[in-house]
Amino acid sequence: MTDIVDGVAPSGRTLVESGEPVAGSMSRSAAALLFEAGTTRVTVDDRLAACLRRVAAGSALLPVPRERVRAGAALAFAVELTVTRASQGRAVRSDGFLTPDVGGRAPADELAEAAVLAARLTPEEWRVRHLGYLLAEAVVSADLDAGVVHRALRLAGELTGRQLVVLAAVGRRERTPLPMAPLPVDPRGWTAWGALEDVADLQRRGLLDPPPMTARPGGAALPRLRMADLRLTRRGVLLHRLLGLDFVREEAVTAALADLDLPRS
Repeated sequence: MTDIVDGVAPSGRTLVESGEPVAGSMSRSAAALLFEAGTTRVTVDDRLAACLRRVAAGSALLPVPRERVRAGAALAFAVELTVTRASQGRAVRSDGFLTPDVGGRAPADELAEAAVLAARLTPEEWRVRHLGYLLAEAVVSADLDAGVVHRALRLAGELTGRQLVVLAAVGRRERTPLPMAPLPVDPRGWTAWGALEDVADLQRRGLLDPPPMTARPGGAALPRLRMADLRLTRRGVLLHRLLGLDFVREEAVTAALADLDLPRS
């Protein structure tokens, strides 16, 4: 049953504030930005705020409490990154992405609902931050149409959490060099085997270069792949950018690389 306090059903503001277990105290700040326009020094574009309020209102009566928490947190994270991007001079787009049609729906409404739905359903709550960031990045990126962003969202949902962290690691290779040791060919431990499968799957999906090499019968032995050899493809760059994978915590990257059980140098 949906919580009702003193006979009053939860509001959109209550939903955003309820994201605190995942998004921290920033949830309340985000709620104030959305529902108390003009009372804070920082502001959110009126069109975006209206979009997020509509989605918050539509999610306020979700029957599963933890889904409400994740939905509220995703919207709060979207507000957070939008404010950050505004401070960097990246304004909300003005190409119709946030303009409601005759039915009162804008492309941004559909994307926000899709991102919040993905956040609600993920058991890995660290992903919620990046799903909110996807929405925020989309609304300041006029070079990305709604179809491209929805494609990226669907693809992200097909990846394991460790795969997203590997993309984060490859994306920050310039400031945090990747290991030079060759990847294991046939690791004995299940953790290393699963991590190696994750890397190979990213290559097969066209998210990492080089693609997997196939040995020819009677051919020479294939060169050993190293983490340092990996690069983001254009598809990988899109996912890295939209999900804000630069914000993945360093300890998560360290743990994902440790799972590969690379030889010690």
